[in-house]
Amino acid sequence: MTRMRFGAGLLALAALATGLTACGNSGADSIADKAKNDKKLVVGIKIDQPGWGLKKPDGTYGGFDVDVARYVAKELGVPESGITFKEAQSANREPFIQQGQVDMVVATYSITDERKKKISFAGPYLITGQDILVRADDTSITGVESLKDKKVCGAQGSSSPKRLADKFGAEWESKNLTQQQGYGACLPLLENQQVDAISTDATILAGFAAQFPGKFKLIGQPFSEEKYGIGIKMDDKSGRDAINTAIEKFFNDGSWRKALDANLGEFGKYFTTPPSVERY
Repeated sequence: MTRMRFGAGLLALAALATGLTACGNSGADSIADKAKNDKKLVVGIKIDQPGWGLKKPDGTYGGFDVDVARYVAKELGVPESGITFKEAQSANREPFIQQGQVDMVVATYSITDERKKKISFAGPYLITGQDILVRADDTSITGVESLKDKKVCGAQGSSSPKRLADKFGAEWESKNLTQQQGYGACLPLLENQQVDAISTDATILAGFAAQFPGKFKLIGQPFSEEKYGIGIKMDDKSGRDAINTAIEKFFNDGSWRKALDANLGEFGKYFTTPPSVERY
């Protein structure tokens, strides 16, 4: 009996040690190691955001975030043929990372303290601000204060509608805020006058506006700072460091500027210099 208890105790200690090693992230399960060894990565992207993450009619993907993902994957040792893109909506980005459904998310993903409690971020690779998109003939909305009596569309799980709800209150949220699965679903509501505005990052709105010349306009009065980062699983420091190094190379070799101009056209000029990577 004593020998059996002793053996059980050893097993328990072994299990505890294994758990502690996993929690401490020895590097064995880092995205950097997976990329190097398997030559494959699953990347979460938006597929309905022109200029950022868009699934084309032929089934291929394009956009600035897609270019960032491909560049980073290449620097980690993964060829383009080894990347599997998976749709990540605003509301499921953290769960996808936590559950291991994706290895990283590159999806106009704002770095926030709240999100950093659940996942890790590399970057930022771009800084923008929350703005407002309206119909081209609408002169009643000139800035965020104009939204107090307007109907606004946002995306579920995005920080943008929450910022407006915090500003105007719960009653405004219940009466004036409509939330869809993605910002692409907000566009027909705006066009058909079911809502008066869409509010999220200026970069996202600019991508939509560029697709429909003359239909919509960007107010151009940003009222926040959004830092776009690459989301990976919590505590993967070696992976985060490797991705940050790749992002810095993306800045320095001219690829950042080239990708912005290729995907945002005339709106690319609003982004003059890359941000500084924040290592932690």
